[in-house]
Amino acid sequence: MAAPYPDDFKCPISLEIMSDPVILSSGHTFDRSSIQRWLDAGHRTCPITQLPLPQNPNLIPNHALRSLISNFNPVSLSKPFLPHPSPQTLISILISPSSSLDSKLDCLNQLARVSKRDSAMRRRLTESGAVSAVLKCVGSDDPRLQEKGLSLLLNLSLDDDNKVGLVAEGAIGHTVAALQARSPDCRAVAATMLTSLAVVEVNKATIGAYPHAVRSLVCLLRNGNYREQKEAATALYAICSFPRNRLRAVECGVVPILLKIANSGLDRAVEVLGLLAKCREGREEMQRFKGCVEILGCVLRNGAPRGVQYALLTLSSLCCHCERQCVEARREGVLGICMTLIDDNNEKIRANAANLIHILRGNNT
Repeated sequence: MAAPYPDDFKCPISLEIMSDPVILSSGHTFDRSSIQRWLDAGHRTCPITQLPLPQNPNLIPNHALRSLISNFNPVSLSKPFLPHPSPQTLISILISPSSSLDSKLDCLNQLARVSKRDSAMRRRLTESGAVSAVLKCVGSDDPRLQEKGLSLLLNLSLDDDNKVGLVAEGAIGHTVAALQARSPDCRAVAATMLTSLAVVEVNKATIGAYPHAVRSLVCLLRNGNYREQKEAATALYAICSFPRNRLRAVECGVVPILLKIANSGLDRAVEVLGLLAKCREGREEMQRFKGCVEILGCVLRNGAPRGVQYALLTLSSLCCHCERQCVEARREGVLGICMTLIDDNNEKIRANAANLIHILRGNNT
């Protein structure tokens, strides 16, 4: 018999395990299909708080929670129950200079297991001084200790109330340093951790202003494996909703890297380009990149829905500000592709395609 999934993994509307968790502006997370039905029915209040929402609410993907759900391993209940040490005992083992590496790894495993499923336990851990002990593990030279510490830190960051507190205790500095760790898995988890912290608006600015944070993500995007690139792009997408961070990313040379990765099929890179195209410096870098419009046209033909949505947004920004880009887009057949997309099932794709058609036909004044 397997343990049930944690309640945090269930959509507050459907009460089912979420397959595509998204965050509403109220700060609460729902499954995309459920909250979209709520919004399509004309509601403009949060189902939980009943607070008013914008006319066109933005649904932000909760990548950290989605990763935890997909990696969740229900614990077997068929084995006899064995009492575990208290969290405070485990923390004491972590910070003790005499504790062996194996005992510390075991402590982190136990704490990660209980904190993944129990929000009350996460709160208890943060209140009992666990964060400073875990950060010491994240700052360790041992890759196993570093990765286990990051995984536990990621669990603790699931609750929005903890995110600002984690930043205050120095989580950003340790996480940014882990982006340059020897272990690829450790680097990927570090990027996911930044994504989780960036759910809170004030943390986006703090992360972006931290020395080497944006540059380290860009380096991971350039040099990492597929998982590292995906997590780095996700983190950049999260922090670049803050305008100042877009310029920081552009100055770190992210645009050509994103275009090359987008050309290889990673749609998450196109999402970041859509944000960077909102700033003049980002558009100028894209205009300088030979084949930019061709790459975005390929995404329109072959990409996943979110990739198509953001490719349309990016092209609209480029073409709205540069007639040369309009000419190139028409030459690449973008207008014809848009004509087929205005009948797409996705409302945002239809709207973005219609807007780009309007621009390409010279009606953007």
